[in-house]
Amino acid sequence: MKINGMEVVVIQGDITEVTTEAIVNAANNRFLMGGGVAGIIKKKGGKIIEEEAVKQGPLRVGESVITSAGKLKAKYVIHSATMAMDFKTDEEIIRKATYSALLCAQANKIESIAFCALGCGVGGFSYEAVSKIMAQEIFRYMQEVKEKTLKKISFVLNAKKPFDIFNKNVVDYLNYMSKKMSQGPFLTVDGIVQYQGGVVMIERSNPPLGWALPGGFVDYGESVEEAVIREIKEETSLDFIDIRQFKVYSKSNRDPRFHTVSVVFTGKGQGRLKAQSDAKGAKVFKPGDLPGKIAFDHKKVIEDYSQSKNKLSI
Repeated sequence: MKINGMEVVVIQGDITEVTTEAIVNAANNRFLMGGGVAGIIKKKGGKIIEEEAVKQGPLRVGESVITSAGKLKAKYVIHSATMAMDFKTDEEIIRKATYSALLCAQANKIESIAFCALGCGVGGFSYEAVSKIMAQEIFRYMQEVKEKTLKKISFVLNAKKPFDIFNKNVVDYLNYMSKKMSQGPFLTVDGIVQYQGGVVMIERSNPPLGWALPGGFVDYGESVEEAVIREIKEETSLDFIDIRQFKVYSKSNRDPRFHTVSVVFTGKGQGRLKAQSDAKGAKVFKPGDLPGKIAFDHKKVIEDYSQSKNKLSI
Protein backbone atom coordinates (compact mmCIF):
# COMPACT_ATOMS: atom_id res chain seq x y z
CA MET A 1 0.00 0.00 0.00
CA LYS A 2 1.03 3.65 -0.45
CA ILE A 3 0.35 6.48 2.00
CA ASN A 4 1.48 10.03 1.32
CA GLY A 5 4.01 8.80 -1.23
CA MET A 6 5.46 6.12 1.09
CA GLU A 7 5.19 2.42 0.25
CA VAL A 8 4.43 -0.02 3.09
CA VAL A 9 4.92 -3.74 2.39
CA VAL A 10 4.38 -6.90 4.46
CA ILE A 11 6.46 -9.88 3.31
CA GLN A 12 6.80 -13.51 4.35
CA GLY A 13 10.46 -14.45 4.12
CA ASP A 14 13.98 -14.01 5.47
CA ILE A 15 14.86 -10.44 6.50
CA THR A 16 18.51 -11.02 5.57
CA GLU A 17 17.49 -11.75 1.96
CA VAL A 18 15.19 -8.80 1.20
CA THR A 19 16.27 -6.00 -1.12
CA THR A 20 16.43 -2.94 1.12
CA GLU A 21 18.95 -0.31 2.22
CA ALA A 22 18.70 -1.14 5.95
CA ILE A 23 17.33 -3.97 8.07
CA VAL A 24 16.34 -3.65 11.73
CA ASN A 25 17.71 -6.05 14.31
CA ALA A 26 15.65 -6.63 17.48
CA ALA A 27 18.60 -6.21 19.84
CA ASN A 28 19.43 -6.21 23.52
CA ASN A 29 20.81 -2.92 24.86
CA ARG A 30 24.41 -4.25 24.87
CA PHE A 31 24.01 -5.29 21.21
CA LEU A 32 25.36 -8.79 21.76
CA MET A 33 24.06 -10.94 18.90
CA GLY A 34 23.17 -14.40 20.17
CA GLY A 35 20.08 -16.26 18.98
CA GLY A 36 16.93 -15.34 17.07
CA VAL A 37 17.02 -12.77 14.26
CA ALA A 38 20.23 -11.25 15.67
CA GLY A 39 22.00 -14.62 15.49
CA ILE A 40 20.94 -15.13 11.87
CA ILE A 41 22.12 -11.62 10.92
CA LYS A 42 25.49 -12.25 12.57
CA LYS A 43 25.88 -15.70 10.98
CA LYS A 44 25.11 -14.47 7.46
CA GLY A 45 26.64 -11.01 7.66
CA GLY A 46 29.70 -11.70 9.75
CA LYS A 47 30.94 -10.88 13.24
CA ILE A 48 31.91 -7.36 12.14
CA ILE A 49 28.25 -6.34 12.54
CA GLU A 50 28.23 -7.30 16.23
CA GLU A 51 31.64 -5.72 16.85
CA GLU A 52 30.54 -2.38 15.41
CA ALA A 53 27.30 -2.46 17.43
CA VAL A 54 28.88 -3.46 20.76
CA LYS A 55 31.30 -0.52 20.55
CA GLN A 56 28.28 1.82 20.64
CA GLY A 57 26.62 0.20 23.68
CA PRO A 58 25.27 -0.19 26.16
CA LEU A 59 22.36 2.20 25.59
CA ARG A 60 18.96 2.63 27.19
CA VAL A 61 16.21 0.29 25.99
CA GLY A 62 14.27 1.81 23.14
CA GLU A 63 17.33 3.44 21.55
CA SER A 64 18.98 2.46 18.26
CA VAL A 65 22.44 2.40 16.65
CA ILE A 66 23.51 1.83 13.06
CA THR A 67 26.30 -0.36 11.69
CA SER A 68 27.44 -1.72 8.36
CA ALA A 69 25.72 -4.90 7.14
CA GLY A 70 28.84 -6.96 6.47
CA LYS A 71 28.14 -9.61 3.81
CA LEU A 72 24.38 -9.04 3.74
CA LYS A 73 22.46 -7.64 0.77
CA ALA A 74 21.52 -4.57 2.80
CA LYS A 75 23.91 -1.66 3.29
CA TYR A 76 23.14 -1.07 6.98
CA VAL A 77 21.83 -2.82 10.08
CA ILE A 78 19.91 -0.67 12.57
CA HIS A 79 20.09 -2.31 16.00
CA SER A 80 17.04 -1.32 18.02
CA ALA A 81 17.21 -2.16 21.73
CA THR A 82 13.94 -3.90 22.53
CA MET A 83 15.16 -5.30 25.87
CA ALA A 84 17.95 -5.16 28.45
CA MET A 85 19.93 -8.24 29.49
CA ASP A 86 16.97 -9.43 31.57
CA PHE A 87 15.26 -10.11 28.18
CA LYS A 88 12.06 -8.35 29.27
CA THR A 89 10.16 -5.88 27.13
CA ASP A 90 6.86 -4.00 27.17
CA GLU A 91 4.66 -1.80 25.02
CA GLU A 92 6.51 1.43 25.76
CA ILE A 93 9.90 -0.09 24.89
CA ILE A 94 8.63 -1.59 21.62
CA ARG A 95 7.03 1.74 20.73
CA LYS A 96 10.27 3.66 21.42
CA ALA A 97 12.42 1.06 19.64
CA THR A 98 10.31 1.24 16.47
CA TYR A 99 10.32 5.02 16.36
CA SER A 100 14.03 5.35 17.19
CA ALA A 101 14.84 2.97 14.32
CA LEU A 102 12.84 5.18 11.95
CA LEU A 103 14.61 8.30 13.23
CA CYS A 104 17.97 6.55 12.88
CA ALA A 105 17.15 5.79 9.24
CA GLN A 106 16.02 9.39 8.77
CA ALA A 107 19.25 10.78 10.28
CA ASN A 108 21.31 8.63 7.89
CA LYS A 109 19.21 9.58 4.84
CA ILE A 110 18.10 5.99 4.30
CA GLU A 111 15.30 5.48 1.77
CA SER A 112 14.20 1.89 2.50
CA ILE A 113 14.06 -0.11 5.72
CA ALA A 114 12.89 -3.61 6.69
CA PHE A 115 11.61 -4.50 10.17
CA CYS A 116 11.22 -7.86 11.87
CA ALA A 117 8.57 -8.21 14.62
CA LEU A 118 10.23 -6.35 17.49
CA GLY A 119 9.88 -7.98 20.91
CA CYS A 120 8.10 -11.14 19.73
CA GLY A 121 10.96 -13.62 20.07
CA VAL A 122 12.77 -13.80 23.38
CA GLY A 123 10.72 -10.82 24.57
CA GLY A 124 7.55 -12.91 24.32
CA PHE A 125 5.21 -10.12 23.18
CA SER A 126 2.28 -11.18 20.98
CA TYR A 127 2.33 -10.62 17.21
CA GLU A 128 -1.18 -9.19 17.51
CA ALA A 129 -0.10 -6.39 19.85
CA VAL A 130 3.30 -5.71 18.24
CA SER A 131 1.85 -5.39 14.72
CA LYS A 132 -0.52 -2.67 15.95
CA ILE A 133 2.13 -0.86 18.01
CA MET A 134 4.57 -0.79 15.10
CA ALA A 135 1.88 0.36 12.65
CA GLN A 136 1.00 3.19 15.04
CA GLU A 137 4.64 4.30 15.19
CA ILE A 138 4.90 4.21 11.39
CA PHE A 139 1.87 6.48 11.23
CA ARG A 140 3.43 8.79 13.85
CA TYR A 141 6.59 9.03 11.73
CA MET A 142 4.46 9.91 8.71
CA GLN A 143 2.68 12.63 10.68
CA GLU A 144 5.54 14.15 12.66
CA VAL A 145 8.58 14.07 10.34
CA LYS A 146 8.32 16.86 7.77
CA GLU A 147 10.95 15.99 5.16
CA LYS A 148 10.94 12.20 5.21
CA THR A 149 13.84 10.34 3.60
CA LEU A 150 12.15 6.93 3.84
CA LYS A 151 10.28 5.91 0.70
CA LYS A 152 9.64 2.25 1.56
CA ILE A 153 9.02 0.43 4.85
CA SER A 154 8.83 -3.36 4.87
CA PHE A 155 7.75 -5.79 7.59
CA VAL A 156 9.38 -9.19 7.08
CA LEU A 157 7.96 -12.23 8.92
CA ASN A 158 9.46 -15.69 8.62
CA ALA A 159 6.26 -17.76 9.06
CA LYS A 160 2.70 -17.68 7.75
CA LYS A 161 0.89 -17.02 11.04
CA PRO A 162 2.82 -13.85 11.99
CA PHE A 163 2.73 -12.77 8.33
CA ASP A 164 -1.07 -13.05 8.28
CA ILE A 165 -1.38 -11.08 11.54
CA PHE A 166 0.94 -8.28 10.37
CA ASN A 167 -0.56 -8.20 6.89
CA LYS A 168 -4.04 -7.63 8.31
CA ASN A 169 -3.24 -5.31 11.22
CA VAL A 170 -0.65 -3.07 9.57
CA VAL A 171 -2.61 -2.59 6.34
CA ASP A 172 -5.99 -2.23 8.09
CA TYR A 173 -4.67 0.30 10.60
CA LEU A 174 -2.79 2.47 8.10
CA ASN A 175 -5.69 2.36 5.64
CA TYR A 176 -8.13 3.35 8.38
CA MET A 177 -5.96 6.19 9.67
CA SER A 178 -5.13 7.56 6.23
CA LYS A 179 -8.82 7.69 5.28
CA LYS A 180 -10.11 8.95 8.63
CA MET A 181 -7.39 11.37 9.66
CA SER A 182 -5.66 14.42 8.28
CA GLN A 183 -2.82 16.15 10.14
CA GLY A 184 -4.65 16.35 13.47
CA PRO A 185 -5.05 16.99 16.32
CA PHE A 186 -7.80 14.39 16.36
CA LEU A 187 -11.06 14.75 18.28
CA THR A 188 -12.02 12.05 20.77
CA VAL A 189 -14.46 11.62 23.66
CA ASP A 190 -14.22 9.81 27.00
CA GLY A 191 -16.85 9.05 29.61
CA ILE A 192 -16.63 9.02 33.40
CA VAL A 193 -19.44 6.51 33.91
CA GLN A 194 -20.75 6.38 37.48
CA TYR A 195 -21.98 2.84 38.15
CA GLN A 196 -22.52 0.77 41.30
CA GLY A 197 -20.60 3.16 43.54
CA GLY A 198 -17.55 3.58 41.32
CA VAL A 199 -16.25 4.49 37.87
CA VAL A 200 -16.37 2.12 34.89
CA MET A 201 -13.05 1.37 33.17
CA ILE A 202 -12.33 -0.90 30.24
CA GLU A 203 -9.27 -3.05 29.64
CA ARG A 204 -7.99 -2.22 26.16
CA SER A 205 -7.32 -5.02 23.68
CA ASN A 206 -5.47 -2.68 21.33
CA PRO A 207 -2.35 -0.59 22.02
CA PRO A 208 -1.97 1.63 23.96
CA LEU A 209 -2.61 -1.24 26.39
CA GLY A 210 -3.91 -0.95 29.95
CA TRP A 211 -7.12 0.22 31.60
CA ALA A 212 -8.91 3.33 30.37
CA LEU A 213 -12.15 5.25 30.52
CA PRO A 214 -14.52 4.12 27.76
CA GLY A 215 -14.44 6.36 24.71
CA GLY A 216 -13.05 6.81 21.23
CA PHE A 217 -12.97 8.91 18.08
CA VAL A 218 -15.77 11.22 16.99
CA ASP A 219 -17.13 10.13 13.62
CA TYR A 220 -17.77 12.57 10.79
CA GLY A 221 -21.21 14.20 11.16
CA GLU A 222 -21.48 13.19 14.84
CA SER A 223 -21.73 15.50 17.85
CA VAL A 224 -19.44 14.86 20.82
CA GLU A 225 -22.52 13.98 22.90
CA GLU A 226 -23.67 11.41 20.36
CA ALA A 227 -20.13 10.02 20.10
CA VAL A 228 -19.63 9.44 23.84
CA ILE A 229 -23.05 7.78 24.21
CA ARG A 230 -22.28 5.51 21.23
CA GLU A 231 -18.75 4.61 22.37
CA ILE A 232 -19.84 3.74 25.90
CA LYS A 233 -22.67 1.58 24.62
CA GLU A 234 -20.29 -0.20 22.21
CA GLU A 235 -17.58 -0.88 24.81
CA THR A 236 -19.55 -1.44 28.04
CA SER A 237 -23.15 -2.28 26.94
CA LEU A 238 -24.34 0.52 29.27
CA ASP A 239 -26.63 3.41 28.41
CA PHE A 240 -24.90 6.68 29.33
CA ILE A 241 -27.51 8.98 30.86
CA ASP A 242 -27.68 12.35 32.65
CA ILE A 243 -24.50 13.38 30.90
CA ARG A 244 -22.63 16.63 31.45
CA GLN A 245 -19.45 17.93 29.88
CA PHE A 246 -16.64 17.80 32.43
CA LYS A 247 -13.36 19.05 30.93
CA VAL A 248 -11.29 19.08 27.75
CA TYR A 249 -7.84 17.44 27.77
CA SER A 250 -5.50 18.47 24.96
CA LYS A 251 -1.80 18.02 25.83
CA SER A 252 0.04 16.83 22.74
CA ASN A 253 1.63 13.85 24.56
CA ARG A 254 -1.54 12.52 26.23
CA ASP A 255 -1.80 9.79 23.57
CA PRO A 256 1.45 8.03 22.54
CA ARG A 257 0.18 7.48 18.98
CA PHE A 258 -0.58 11.06 17.91
CA HIS A 259 -2.04 14.33 19.17
CA THR A 260 -5.62 13.88 20.37
CA VAL A 261 -8.03 16.26 22.08
CA SER A 262 -10.61 14.60 24.33
CA VAL A 263 -13.91 16.05 25.46
CA VAL A 264 -14.68 14.25 28.74
CA PHE A 265 -18.24 13.75 29.98
CA THR A 266 -19.64 12.59 33.30
CA GLY A 267 -22.88 10.69 33.72
CA LYS A 268 -24.53 7.54 34.98
CA GLY A 269 -24.39 4.05 33.55
CA GLN A 270 -27.67 2.21 33.16
CA GLY A 271 -28.07 -1.47 32.35
CA ARG A 272 -25.81 -4.51 32.72
CA LEU A 273 -22.06 -3.97 32.45
CA LYS A 274 -20.46 -6.19 29.82
CA ALA A 275 -17.24 -5.65 27.84
CA GLN A 276 -17.63 -5.78 24.07
CA SER A 277 -16.29 -4.24 20.84
CA ASP A 278 -12.54 -3.56 21.31
CA ALA A 279 -12.71 -3.78 25.14
CA LYS A 280 -11.13 -6.93 26.57
CA GLY A 281 -12.66 -6.38 30.00
CA ALA A 282 -14.83 -3.95 31.96
CA LYS A 283 -14.86 -3.33 35.71
CA VAL A 284 -15.95 -0.79 38.28
CA PHE A 285 -13.16 0.89 40.24
CA LYS A 286 -13.25 3.20 43.23
CA PRO A 287 -11.33 6.44 42.45
CA GLY A 288 -8.94 5.66 45.34
CA ASP A 289 -8.30 2.07 44.21
CA LEU A 290 -7.43 2.24 40.51
CA PRO A 291 -5.65 -0.46 38.43
CA GLY A 292 -1.86 -0.31 38.09
CA LYS A 293 -1.55 0.33 34.35
CA ILE A 294 -3.79 3.12 33.04
CA ALA A 295 -3.60 4.28 29.42
CA PHE A 296 -3.44 7.85 28.15
CA ASP A 297 -3.90 10.56 30.83
CA HIS A 298 -6.95 8.87 32.31
CA LYS A 299 -5.47 8.57 35.79
CA LYS A 300 -5.28 12.39 35.90
CA VAL A 301 -8.81 12.67 34.49
CA ILE A 302 -10.18 10.48 37.30
CA GLU A 303 -8.13 12.38 39.91
CA ASP A 304 -9.50 15.69 38.58
CA TYR A 305 -13.01 14.26 38.74
CA SER A 306 -12.52 13.06 42.34
CA GLN A 307 -11.19 16.47 43.41
CA SER A 308 -14.15 18.23 41.80
CA LYS A 309 -16.58 15.97 43.66
CA ASN A 310 -14.78 16.64 46.95
CA LYS A 311 -15.01 20.40 46.39
CA LEU A 312 -18.74 20.16 45.73
CA SER A 313 -19.29 18.20 48.95
CA ILE A 314 -17.48 20.77 51.14
